[in-house]
Amino acid sequence: MTEYFEVHARDAAARVGELRLSESVTTPTLADDVVEDAGSEWFQRQDHPEGDESTVTVLPYRGFPSGTAEEVQASFAPDYPDVDYPSAAVVSPQTAADFGSDVYVLSGAPGIVGHGAAFRDAVVDTREAIPDDTALYLSGVATPRNVAVLVYAGVDLVDADRAVIRGTQGRYLTTEGEYDLADLDELPCSCPACQQRIAEFDRDDCVDHNVNALSAELARVRRRIRDGRLRDYVEGQARHEAWVAAAFREFDQQYAYVEERTPAFRDSLLLSATEDTLRRPEIQRFAERVTTRYRKRLDGHPLLLVPCSAKKPYSESQSHRQFQDAASYRAHVVSMTSPIGVVPQELELTYPAQHYDSVVTGRWSEAEKAFVAAVLEQYLERTDYPRVVAHVPPEGYRDICERVAERVDVPFEFTVEDHPTTDESLGELNAALAGEDKIWVQEREEATLRSIADYFIGDGAGDELFADIEVQGRYPKLQALDADGEQLAALVPQYGSLSFTLAGARRWVDSDALTKRVEIDAFVPEGSVLAPGIVDASDDIRVGDEVVVEGPRAFAIGRAEMAGPAMRESTRGIAVHVRHSQEK
Repeated sequence: MTEYFEVHARDAAARVGELRLSESVTTPTLADDVVEDAGSEWFQRQDHPEGDESTVTVLPYRGFPSGTAEEVQASFAPDYPDVDYPSAAVVSPQTAADFGSDVYVLSGAPGIVGHGAAFRDAVVDTREAIPDDTALYLSGVATPRNVAVLVYAGVDLVDADRAVIRGTQGRYLTTEGEYDLADLDELPCSCPACQQRIAEFDRDDCVDHNVNALSAELARVRRRIRDGRLRDYVEGQARHEAWVAAAFREFDQQYAYVEERTPAFRDSLLLSATEDTLRRPEIQRFAERVTTRYRKRLDGHPLLLVPCSAKKPYSESQSHRQFQDAASYRAHVVSMTSPIGVVPQELELTYPAQHYDSVVTGRWSEAEKAFVAAVLEQYLERTDYPRVVAHVPPEGYRDICERVAERVDVPFEFTVEDHPTTDESLGELNAALAGEDKIWVQEREEATLRSIADYFIGDGAGDELFADIEVQGRYPKLQALDADGEQLAALVPQYGSLSFTLAGARRWVDSDALTKRVEIDAFVPEGSVLAPGIVDASDDIRVGDEVVVEGPRAFAIGRAEMAGPAMRESTRGIAVHVRHSQEK
């Protein structure tokens, strides 16, 4: 149980937190001035430290270099005392556990930083073994060039040791690389240490600059976390050093670890500027849910594949309005796009379908083609269309469709020769759908609410929760009402999610749909449920998810501010923002 560390903002595994010392410290940050080392017990027995609330005291420890046999570590592991001041325990990935400390120092960090897979394994194993609301500290490894990736992986505290050592060696550090002082003809920085002529700049100044550069980079990273934009920054920053790029990509292979910590939606725009974006957890999650949860409910109608548009949501763009005018709602519209894959029209509002911006060159990379083709193929294998009308440009899109057409048992028909919005192409689209029945507004709106329920709750949830409903409102401000006219849920246009009422929450709990449930102690929540009040929480809860809150005295509905596992582990912080509550 931690009393001195609290997480205030999350961006996947990265967090902005607070060390609640006598003078509060915001993390991620340099630990040099806030951590006191009580010493190693390898050489001599250390006295029990008399800590206080001004610093975090590293309890007497026995650190192990990376590669030490697990049985050796177990034999020499220290017993950490229960103390009443801010404390840190030194652990390895093999010995990490909940020792009741506020900070956990990963021993042997210099031996793993520099090797992508080893760094990934060490951080993931340690982070998953210690409580969520504790800080992870890597010592002796941070530089301005790598610290963004360290934080992205889940590190909260670093020190300036490596930056200082490199400065004493005459190495000038920047976020892009490092330079020998002898090779610099000017100082590419405006920090206080660099406010002098290059001829007067010595190694002591270089040390000061390196620490300043590291501190400035940490401030930049904190801002990115608060904005929900750290991933965008890291995609570019990782390219400046080979092992950093390797570590970044290794974490992309740890989907379960990163996805659990990635919110269901964000306020910030997702920027697709590199092929690394295809491996973002938000992108992979959307593709996975579309191909395993989404159900086609507009039976008997052909599939109309169309290109994405720069304007979001797609249906408000000029090109998509032209497509719908020609199609006259006689086909089910699905948009093809990189980096997301395929977007059924019912999910065009759902994050990240209307929350991304991509670099448009008119040329698709092979990685983009392969990804979108794989998603489209899986989508067609799950759904049952009589035919596919592909109203897509010849460049990129058609190549993808032709690849998929060879692998699925659904006939494709192409209606574009030059550009999708020419009169000739739109005429071909209209002719291709001649004789098809129209999909009425009520059908489309009901399908939208049910599809979003499937996406956020699970396969089949839409049919369970909204079997007999009346839809009220005008798209996108739709509301689901029961047979008695009571509102069950509303579509939130900003994120393409659902906001349930208490009546909707009770129907959810009584249905066979998987309930995202938070169990609380015997109190009636007002406004927020804090982590100490949590008894249990579903594993599949993500930040931003709609959750049912239940306890001996209360029933409520709200939005999660922590992932389910973090709710169970944490002793500080807001777990759920409650929207409606009722005393039992």
